[in-house]
Amino acid sequence: MRVLLVSTVIVLCDQVTKLLVKGLSVPWLGIAWKGMPYGASKPVLGNFLRLTYIENPGMAFGIDVGGKPLFAAFSVVAAIAIVWILFRMRHEGLGFRIALAMILGGAVGNLIDRVFYGTMFEGTPLFFGKVVDFIDVDFFKVNLLGYHFSRWPVFNIADSCVTIGVILLLIFHRSVAPSREALTDSAAGTTRTEE
Repeated sequence: MRVLLVSTVIVLCDQVTKLLVKGLSVPWLGIAWKGMPYGASKPVLGNFLRLTYIENPGMAFGIDVGGKPLFAAFSVVAAIAIVWILFRMRHEGLGFRIALAMILGGAVGNLIDRVFYGTMFEGTPLFFGKVVDFIDVDFFKVNLLGYHFSRWPVFNIADSCVTIGVILLLIFHRSVAPSREALTDSAAGTTRTEE
């Protein structure tokens, strides 16, 4: 299960970048990082790519279904399911396993925000945190169902890893399907010869 190193690196990169943006103070360790003011924006590549600090209280694009504790609990179950699938598919192609590891890393990165950030930064109970988003990219202008978008919704490293993981999963899923068919054909052939 060495592929879980990919998930671990994603979680670490995600959390470090979020804390650099949000700021962190641990007096007993002598750590005091101010971070960015909420809503502040800094150009990285002109207006095309900016660092913009916002927090997302819901799911992707701010969608809130079922409340924060329910969604956080669902995220925990989903992460456990992905680890189980990775274990079951440990002999499948590397691309397929990396795709799942990226989705797992992104899910855990955002789950940490939802579970712990409220307690750490706002004094709220566990599972009431908000996800830190900061990557702000200019995108083509879109008019859809009466909504006008001129920039892509602000996201983070975890979000991008989940998206890339899903795309890779769509690309590499075919490599898993033939191996299952081969197993089925092999089992059917064995049954026929025994008859």
